[in-house]
Amino acid sequence: MGHDHSPELSIVVPCYNEEDCIGTTMPHLAEVFQKAGIDFEIVMVDNGSRDRTGAIIDDLIARGLPIRKAVVPVNRGWGLGIRTGVNAARGRYIGTLCADGQVAPESVLLIYRSLAAAGGSTMAKARRRFRPDGPVRKVVSIIYNALMLVLFPGLRTLDVNGYPKIFPADILRSMDLSSDDWFLDAETMLKAQYLRLMVIEIDVPGHLRKGGRSNVRIKTVFEFLLNIVRYRFGGPWREWRRQMSNAVAREVSARVGQA
Repeated sequence: MGHDHSPELSIVVPCYNEEDCIGTTMPHLAEVFQKAGIDFEIVMVDNGSRDRTGAIIDDLIARGLPIRKAVVPVNRGWGLGIRTGVNAARGRYIGTLCADGQVAPESVLLIYRSLAAAGGSTMAKARRRFRPDGPVRKVVSIIYNALMLVLFPGLRTLDVNGYPKIFPADILRSMDLSSDDWFLDAETMLKAQYLRLMVIEIDVPGHLRKGGRSNVRIKTVFEFLLNIVRYRFGGPWREWRRQMSNAVAREVSARVGQA
């Protein structure tokens, strides 16, 4: 792909020590979208990996897959990987996806098509159903989603961390995402609510990882809880909303001045 080419869709995939799965999952993703005739790119982010992830990404590019590579030198979390990939993405729409194959490419395609058909101020995402998680992770997920809905009434999702999430690129960039860790998914949903986006949430089956180990740890639960409290009662959320309100006020004022 030429450097000046702007595809219809960019799919951002952070990869942290994913050498055991990306050699299978990424070619499958590319095959499904290419067969569907979608002009797209996969932005694979080597998110500070300590294994052969970066070399495998290079090999996939050499094989001619529609992949661009971005690099985070030292891993600081899922969120920084996403933000780095978004900065490198060139598509009209930008989606985020895990590298492990737990959501089938066919489901990703369905969600993209639903968004493209809807148009306007809309995002589309998955609600993962029939997930093959262990009992502890299922309980944590239920508590986390319930807590988000209690502290942030009106949140338009039943699966905050469900992926893929796909947005019009200009809307995603207007969110000015700041989370470095796993809370980035919640941040996008909170900002989607504030921006009054229509949210298309589609039930998709969950699958086992295609290889490697999950990077979700016990400390991830504490990160979630800390960030929920920080966003609900702290400064970052209020500051972003203040900036957005000021931007809207300036836009209205400029329109009045031109009238």
